[in-house]
Amino acid sequence: MTIAALSVASEAYPLVKTGGLADVVGALPAALAPHDVAVTTLLPGYPAVLRSLDKPRAIHRWPSLMGTPARLLAGTLDGTHPLLVLEAPALFARDGGLYTDALGRDWDDNWRRFAALSRAAADLASGVVRGRRFDILHAHDWQAALAAAYLRYAPGPGTPARTVVTVHNIAFQGRYDAAVFPDLDLPAEAFAIDGVEYYGGVGLLKGGLESADAITTVSPTYAREILDPAFGMGLEGLVAAHAARVTGIVNGIDPAVWNPATDTALAARYTDRTLSRRPANKRAVEAQFALDAGDGPLFTVISRLTWQKGMDVLAECVDALVAAGGRLALLGSGDAALEHAFRLAADRHPGRIGVRIGYDEPLSHLLQGGADAILIPSRFEPCGLTQLYGLAYGCVPVVARTGGLADTVIDANEAALDAGVATGVQFNHVSRDALDTAIARTIALHATPDRWAMIQRRGMRSDFSWAKSGLRYAQLYRGLCTE
Repeated sequence: MTIAALSVASEAYPLVKTGGLADVVGALPAALAPHDVAVTTLLPGYPAVLRSLDKPRAIHRWPSLMGTPARLLAGTLDGTHPLLVLEAPALFARDGGLYTDALGRDWDDNWRRFAALSRAAADLASGVVRGRRFDILHAHDWQAALAAAYLRYAPGPGTPARTVVTVHNIAFQGRYDAAVFPDLDLPAEAFAIDGVEYYGGVGLLKGGLESADAITTVSPTYAREILDPAFGMGLEGLVAAHAARVTGIVNGIDPAVWNPATDTALAARYTDRTLSRRPANKRAVEAQFALDAGDGPLFTVISRLTWQKGMDVLAECVDALVAAGGRLALLGSGDAALEHAFRLAADRHPGRIGVRIGYDEPLSHLLQGGADAILIPSRFEPCGLTQLYGLAYGCVPVVARTGGLADTVIDANEAALDAGVATGVQFNHVSRDALDTAIARTIALHATPDRWAMIQRRGMRSDFSWAKSGLRYAQLYRGLCTE
């Protein structure tokens, strides 16, 4: 039996992307197709998404969806997979980012924008839209989680789909004042401790988690970590209460997009058997970042520059990194103070540290293909994708032992090196001393070419495609459909 699944999210690669969520949502249809799961993706009608639609056709209209007219348009994602787009110009046709205005401030009505997306998803998943039937509604993060609450409290005329809510990062919860509740089109009983009420306000993610038939996180370790107040961000009690329906499934990466043998963003393509071609990419990175040419260790960072990502600690370590013989090419943006700190570091160490503030997708590929190691000192990391890209490209991950980083990188301790299974460097406790030590270990490993190449090849031969993860999602869906 083919399972019809509706995947609902606020972004999806290659149409719109601010982070790893988009990569996951974009990859799911192809990952699930071999397991007899047909995925349709529902996205907001941002201008960039609407421009991508080729001859869209309207299949449903709402005279008033959260107070504004809206249409549902049908198209394809990446030219292949079914795509539905919620066209509501009052909510999504704006300059600025997906979630923020041109000055980086959250849109005041984000609650309304994503409640509309969730309501539309619930209508699709409960028979409101003629000719559309779904067995599973899969909602991603707080922007779509309320769909599960709508199906629970206010479904349409058909049989409601079973619901899965995936937590990509529990730190982002969609919390709003109780004053928004009357405009959510939910019955009064939904404003309750086992509904959408959260510390006297409204919690969009919280309401979705309370209502979902299954909850997933993006790694097994993160599924355990969010039971701890240090990681659960206030929702650890809810997660613990529903632990029997919580599953951790590691994200995959798309080898059609992230493959050093075919990647057109690289100066030279290569495989684990042709690593001798890789230095051409290192030369290209050096040129892009105005770094001194050399064979010594070149580290990279491709990240949001935030406290969560441990970038404040890295800023304290860069002088020692240079003193030890390393260089750094950083691509990212985030906290203004951290951006300033890394610019100052580049000024202190011309030719040794290069900084590019912003994001550039092709450049991120070149950095993975040219740098020797990628630094990921996150304080918490639900899954992480940059370390998976690093593994695939022979860019050795240096990671904090948390979440998906712990699940996907094998530390290069002596036992792992002797067994030939090491793929990176792990460290505990995100602190200056711990990161300094991890960087020193990495530099020492880089100085032993045979061991370094072994670590690179072992990482490149690891399977972090969607094959295993796609199967696990399919099994979860089938289990829900047969309950």
